Amino acid sequence: MHIRFATGNDGKLREARDYLEGIATVEQVDYDYTEIQSASLEDIAAHGARETYRHLQGQADADGVEGVDSPVDGVLVDDTGLFIDALGGFPGPYSAYVENTVGVERMWGLAREEDDRRAHFRTVMAYADETGVETFTGSVAGTLVAPRGDEGFGYDPIFEYNGQTFAEMVAAEKNAISHRGRALAAFADWLADSQ
Repeated sequence: MHIRFATGNDGKLREARDYLEGIATVEQVDYDYTEIQSASLEDIAAHGARETYRHLQGQADADGVEGVDSPVDGVLVDDTGLFIDALGGFPGPYSAYVENTVGVERMWGLAREEDDRRAHFRTVMAYADETGVETFTGSVAGTLVAPRGDEGFGYDPIFEYNGQTFAEMVAAEKNAISHRGRALAAFADWLADSQ
């Protein structure tokens, strides 16, 4: 089975390949699908997967997918959010936009004022093929802290899990407990069972 993962993030691609090794071949596809505005990560990821699958299937039907020799069996898209308990789940599905416009330091400034600094990361992996779309969710709970560490990306420096921020963990350590890893594990189990 050949799956296209619509991502520009090489770290996400490596993580998907690790989880799906022996089940499917995962190839990166750089397609800028429409990211709908929604309060639901599931809706955002499912829409992106459906649109990407249709686009790639259309290319394959016409003249093949450029740079890819194998057929388009299915497409994988993910969407992730940081949900802060004291802020009513904000920024949630708007996390990337908030990071790009407000920044991680200012998000920490908001959270720092709260007595309750609990938060969780949640990822939804959406898989689209000719039969439709399936979604798989992974979540990890932690606490927001002052920025620490040089690894990772996004909100990793302010998200602490078991005494370490995600930015203080090496990639393999983070991937073993991450929200994306948990979603990929659920997808891998489903995919293995459905073959």
